[in-house]
Amino acid sequence: MAPPTSAPIRWISTTEHAPWQELAAPVLGDVRSMPSVFLQTDEPQQTIEGFGASFNELGWTSLAHLSENDRDAVLRELFEPGTGVNLTRCRMPVGANDFSTDWYSYDETPGDLALEDFSIAHDHEALIPFIRAAQRHQPELTLWASPWSPPTWMKTNGHYAAARANLLNPDIDNGIRDDQLGAEGADMMRLDDDTLAAYAAYFGRFVDAYAELGIPITMVMPQNEFNSAQVFPSCTWTPEGLAAFVRRLGPEMASRGVDVFLGTLERADDGLVERVLADASAAPHISGIGAQWAGKGAVPYLHRHHPELPIYQTEQECGDGRNDWRLARHAWSLMTHFLQHGATAYMYWNMSLLRGGVSRWGWAQNSLVTVDADTRTYTLNHELYVLKHVSHVVAPGARRIPTLSYTGHENQLAFRNPDGSLIIVVQNDLGEEMSMSFLINGRALEVTLPADSLNTLVVPA
Repeated sequence: MAPPTSAPIRWISTTEHAPWQELAAPVLGDVRSMPSVFLQTDEPQQTIEGFGASFNELGWTSLAHLSENDRDAVLRELFEPGTGVNLTRCRMPVGANDFSTDWYSYDETPGDLALEDFSIAHDHEALIPFIRAAQRHQPELTLWASPWSPPTWMKTNGHYAAARANLLNPDIDNGIRDDQLGAEGADMMRLDDDTLAAYAAYFGRFVDAYAELGIPITMVMPQNEFNSAQVFPSCTWTPEGLAAFVRRLGPEMASRGVDVFLGTLERADDGLVERVLADASAAPHISGIGAQWAGKGAVPYLHRHHPELPIYQTEQECGDGRNDWRLARHAWSLMTHFLQHGATAYMYWNMSLLRGGVSRWGWAQNSLVTVDADTRTYTLNHELYVLKHVSHVVAPGARRIPTLSYTGHENQLAFRNPDGSLIIVVQNDLGEEMSMSFLINGRALEVTLPADSLNTLVVPA
C-alpha cells in the first residue's frame, strides 16, 4: 500500500558548515520520469539491532573536564531516546585496552586458576560511572564486551602488549622485550585445558560482577582483533586456538544466557572465520560474527555463506584526531558498506576524547565529541552527525530495504521501521546540487540535495 500523499515528510540535511538542518518537506507525487532510485519495499533484508559506540576510560576522563550540566548535555545527545544519536547497543572492554588509563586485568596473580583474586575494582574509577551515567538517559541500553588482552600470566609472552610502542611514538616505551613480541598467525594464549577453563571462568566472573551492578552483558566476543600484534593490550590467536577456547567459553556463557560472537575479525579473509565454524564442537556455541577495519572485506562473503548469523560492525575506523569533514565522508562510506552487506549493528569507536584524541599509547584518533580541557567546553564532531543521520531515525527492529538504480545512484541506505515509516539516508558527494527522485510503492519523492551533503528523509507510514 502506497504511503498517503498528505503525510508530512521530514528532511534533515548536513553539510560541512551546517549540520542537522531541517529543510522544507517534500511530498510524494506522480512519477514523471525515470526515478533515480527504486526502493524495493517488498524485499526487506536484515533486521537492525541498533547503533552504538564503545565505553572507554579516556572517554569518561575527558568528560570529567566539563561542568555537570555540560556533561549531562553530552550524555543526553548520545543516549536519550528521541533526542540525538540514540545509542542503544554499546561495546565495552574486558580489562585494559588502548584507551584505558593504564595496563590492568581483573586478576594479575600468576597461576590463580581458581580466580581467587578476581576483582573489577579498577572499573569503578571510570567505566562503571560512564555506563551508569548513560543508563540514566537510556535505561534500555544493552552492552557487549570483548578483551584486548587476557591476564598476562595466561599468555605465552607474559606481557599485555605484543609489539613495541615506539613504532607509533618514539617517546613511549611499553617495556616489551624481543622475546615477548607476538606475531599474526600464532597463539599468544596458553592453550592448555586448565588455562582455557580458567579464562572461560574469568569471562563468567566478569559477567556476574557487572550483573550485580545492574549492568547486564548480553554478548561477548573472545578477542579484539585476534590477528593483530599491537603496541597496546592485544593477543593473537589462530582460528584453531579460538575454536579450542570457544568450546570452553560457550557453555560458561550459555549458563548465564549470554551470546558468544566470533570476533573481532580484522582481516579481509573469511577463511579465518570458516576455520572456526568448521570445528563441530565450537560452531554450535557461535551465534554471530564481529568484524572491523579490514574485516569489511570479508563481510559480504560471510553474510552470503552464513545468512543465519548476525554480523556486527564492531569498531569504525578511528581517524587521525583531526575530526575533519574528509574523514566524516569516509565514515559514511564505511557505514554504507557494512549495512549494505548484512550488518545488523553498527559501532562507532570513541564517544569522547580530549582535543587531539591521543591514546595512552600515542595514537591520535577521532571521537564523536571533543572536549577542550583548557576552556572546559565541548564540540559535537562531524562524525557524530554522520552516525546521527541513521541512528536518530532507524529504530531497533527496523529492516533494511534494498535499493536499485539504473542511473548509477548507489550512495544511499533505506530502512522500514517497526512503525511502518520509511527512512532514506543519501549522500550527495558532488560539489554542486543534485536532483534525485525515489520511487516508493508507485509514487515519486523528488528532492534537490545540497552540494556535498548527507540527507535523511523520513516518510511516515
